[in-house]
Amino acid sequence: MDTKPGSRWKSAVCDTEVVVIRPPKAPVSLQCGGVEMVAQAAAKPEGATLSADFSAGTQAGKRYTDADTGIELLCSKAGKGSLAIDGRAISAADAKKLPASD
Repeated sequence: MDTKPGSRWKSAVCDTEVVVIRPPKAPVSLQCGGVEMVAQAAAKPEGATLSADFSAGTQAGKRYTDADTGIELLCSKAGKGSLAIDGRAISAADAKKLPASD
C-alpha cells in the first residue's frame, strides 16, 4: 500500500475516508472496520463486512496517529468503522492546547 502524503483512501465497509498527512516509516496495511482500505478512485470490493471489533467509528476533521509507525491521517468523511494499522487499532490524536492569552 503506497501511503504517500496527500494520498486518499476509503473504507471498503463503511463511509470513512482519510487523507495521509504524514506517511509511515515502513509499509503498512491501513484498515478500517477490520478490512483493508482501498484507494479513493478504486471500486469497493464486494462482500466485505464491518467487524464488530473495529466498529467504534471515525469522526470527520479528526487526526488519527500511530506512534509506532509515525503515520498521521486526517478523516475527511466519518463512518461506522474504526481505523487500524496492521490489525492494531489507532485512535484520534488529542488536540494541542493553546497558550492562554491574558
